[in-house]
Amino acid sequence: MVKNSRGFLSGRTRHLKHKRKLTVSDMVRTYEVGNKVLVSVKPIREGMPAPRYNGRHGTILDKQGAAYIVEVKDGKARKRLVISPIHLTGVAK
Repeated sequence: MVKNSRGFLSGRTRHLKHKRKLTVSDMVRTYEVGNKVLVSVKPIREGMPAPRYNGRHGTILDKQGAAYIVEVKDGKARKRLVISPIHLTGVAK
């Protein structure tokens, strides 16, 4: 009997399903340093943060290539994540 794989998205894919398909504007969206963003993980592995950060708010600190460095609060700690703009949504100030 073969043991089941316990990969990165094992047991979490049902939480990542979205009703809307991705558009080109989702992929080329730009943000300025200091903007507030919402981490909304899409089922695409490119530049994807860990699913535990889905629904967290953060601040854009810098741009790294095509991705952004986002500071997210995790309990009392502040974490810096490198996230593709596909997985980010702008938040009104």
